[in-house]
Amino acid sequence: MQENVSLACPECKRRNYTTTKNKKTNTEKLELTKYCRFCRKHTAHKEGKV
Repeated sequence: MQENVSLACPECKRRNYTTTKNKKTNTEKLELTKYCRFCRKHTAHKEGKV
């Protein structure tokens, strides 16, 4: 039941990363701190649509 999700930067709105998550065990949206090469800093990337 793995699903591909993309992680988008909240500041520049670009989708920088893709990852997988299990829809049955993780029902809430992912939020991970990742490096955005367009903003050139670490931001909290949030799950968006693929």
